[in-house]
This record gives sequence, structure tokens and C-alpha cells, in this order.
Amino acid sequence: MPILTRRLTLAAGAWLATPALAQAWPARPVRIVVPFPPGGLVDMLARALAPRLSERFGQPFVVENRAGAGGNIGADAVAKSAPDGHTLLASSLGPVAVNQYIYRAMPFDTQTAFAPIVLLISTPKVLCVGPARPWRDVTAVVAAAKAAPGTLTGGSAGPGTSLHLALELFKQTTGTDIQHIPYRGAAQAITDLVGGQIDLIIDNLPNILGQITGRQVRALAAATPQRLPQLPQVPTMAEAGIDFVFGTAFGLVAPAGTDAAIVQRLSAAVTEALRDPAIGGRLAQQGAILGGGTPADFAALIAREKATLEPVIRAAGIRAE
Repeated sequence: MPILTRRLTLAAGAWLATPALAQAWPARPVRIVVPFPPGGLVDMLARALAPRLSERFGQPFVVENRAGAGGNIGADAVAKSAPDGHTLLASSLGPVAVNQYIYRAMPFDTQTAFAPIVLLISTPKVLCVGPARPWRDVTAVVAAAKAAPGTLTGGSAGPGTSLHLALELFKQTTGTDIQHIPYRGAAQAITDLVGGQIDLIIDNLPNILGQITGRQVRALAAATPQRLPQLPQVPTMAEAGIDFVFGTAFGLVAPAGTDAAIVQRLSAAVTEALRDPAIGGRLAQQGAILGGGTPADFAALIAREKATLEPVIRAAGIRAE
């Protein structure tokens, strides 16, 4: 066979093999690794999506929690899995995008380890203070922080988490010095906010909406472009003259090298499922913004997140082992 003809034949065979591989997928159960403990936002959504994806693709989709190291343990397991579409990661963008700027030694390269599939949800953030604190708006908080630098305390779900990054960006934006108090999860931070052990928190709305509506904490400002429909009485940061918008994104990724046709099929199926109120309805009621879209959309969001948060992390000197 002439060389040119043989090359064309091989190229055609490779082109035909790609859709064939995608059509054969999934050939066995698919793992969705959540790199955080059970009960969080992304865990709840992954468990809501799994039955729908099982029905759609004819194989079980099984959620597996592998928590630790800011999500790096579970993410590493996925990064090192075969890129055959049978192991996926449902996560915040921490291990996918920004942990590389925080952890001294990363077990994988976030730049090359994953193939973005689809945005799952994003969550707006709200600045809240304890009920016994005197401040009635965010301007008063800023004034108090500037009057006594380093005395106000702000809680987070741990070093390098989105709550910590939100606090650091708020400090940089307002020129304030607020002491960071890290916790092992947002739940304990909220408990101490209610109890008066810390002054404030900038938390994901679904995490703290119940305490706001129950008047256990006081919401002062939303870090969003417009007022939140769940809290129409709470002004935005911009209304107080503070240029501060911050949210948290959660998405689905696969190991790098996963067949693009499989990635597209998953993206389309998840986008369709998210449109069903039975899947994300509860989270939407709590303030989560349901995602969807194309892999390219999600890849662009990841790139923007990196560009926004890297300078915040470096300026704050956030480091973890």
C-alpha cells in the first residue's frame, strides 16, 4: 500500500474509532468522586444527579466521598485514573483551579490534570454578623475594622477555602485588617458566629440562609451584582460603595485525555438534568444558581477564577502544607 494511502487509511480508522468509543461508554459503573465530606452542596447535587445519569446511560453512577487536604486527595485519585469516562470529579474549583497557589506540594498539576465537563452550580456569598453585634450595615463593619485594626474576627471553613478567599479579598478591597479564624468546615464557623465567638463571616448563601431567615445571624450585604431574590431587603456591596462581587463555582471534570465525545455527552446530560426542578430545585430555593452549558463555557470560567484569585492568594500569603 502506498505510504500516503496507508496514512489516510489509519487516520480514517482513528476518526471512526472515536465515536465508536463514545457510543460504547459507559461499559461499567461510573464513579463520581466528591473530595469533601458528605452533606455539602456539591455532594447533595452529585447524589441528586447520579440516579438521573444512571437512567440516561444505563450504568450505575456511584458517588464516593474522598475528603482531605482541601479536596486534593479526592482530586488526585481522579487525576490519576484512566481517562475512559468511568471516573469523574464533582468539586468546587479549589482543587481544580486555585489549590496550586496555596499548597506547597501538589500531587497533580491543575493546569493539565483535568478535562472540564460542565458547571454544576454557583453560590453567591453574603456578609453576616452575629445577632449581638451592633453593626446594621457593611459600612459600619468597615468603619469598626479600621478603627481597631486586627481586632474584628472573620470565620471561614478553613485555610484556602472560598470563605477564606472571600474574606481576604474583602479585606484587600476595603483596606481593613480583620483576623482570620479558620474552622474545619463552615458549619462550626456558623455555630460560633451565632454564639458570638466571632464577629462575621462571608458565606455561601445556601449554607447560612436558614440562620438568616431564623434571625440567628444578621445579613448585611450580598457580594452579588443585584440583590438576591431570597433576601430582597439585603443591599449589595455595591450599594454601600464597595466594589466586591464574589461567588463559588462547583463543576464536573474528568481526567485529562478523556474522549471529547464522552465529555460532550456528559455535559449535555447534566445540563438537561439541571433544568428539572426535581434535581436542583431545593438548592435553587436555598440560593444556589444552577449551572449547565458546554465544556468550553466551564473551561473559560475556570480560567477566569484562576486569574482573579491568584493575586488575592499571593497578596494574603495564604499557604498550606
